[in-house]
Amino acid sequence: MSKEHHYAVTVRWTPQPGQDTSSYRSYTRDHDLVVEGKPALQGSADPSFRGDQSRWNPEEFLVGALSECHLLTYLALCSTQGVVVTSYEDAATGLMRMERASSGRFVAVVLNPVVTVTDASMVERAEELHAAAHRDCFIANSVNFPVRHQPTIRVAS
Repeated sequence: MSKEHHYAVTVRWTPQPGQDTSSYRSYTRDHDLVVEGKPALQGSADPSFRGDQSRWNPEEFLVGALSECHLLTYLALCSTQGVVVTSYEDAATGLMRMERASSGRFVAVVLNPVVTVTDASMVERAEELHAAAHRDCFIANSVNFPVRHQPTIRVAS
């Protein structure tokens, strides 16, 4: 039996006077992502598209969502498979290719998690669980481009 989960995010664009869409250069790309009961996230466009570098852009959110989903799925699997993880850091990268002047698409995301486990006997299983985490990740299952992972497993000293 299928189970559904619903998510609600409000994206709010509130320009200052004179920042309307009367021309491509006249409006701000700044906006907020709001979820009830949580701090707002400040968004904008990528600076290549006239956005504010100090704010998150949709492309970063997408790469971050894939990395975060892999992390949470991986940690859940490790916790049930006897792999004790003491740290995890992922320097994820995404590649978006422009196909026309105004359109593009992501062609790949690479996750590069560095995982520390408590014992050398866990290293092999810790590596294997990345494939299972990829298979089970909700976000990776929702995109139409490859998401690869290149994990590094370390043993705590």
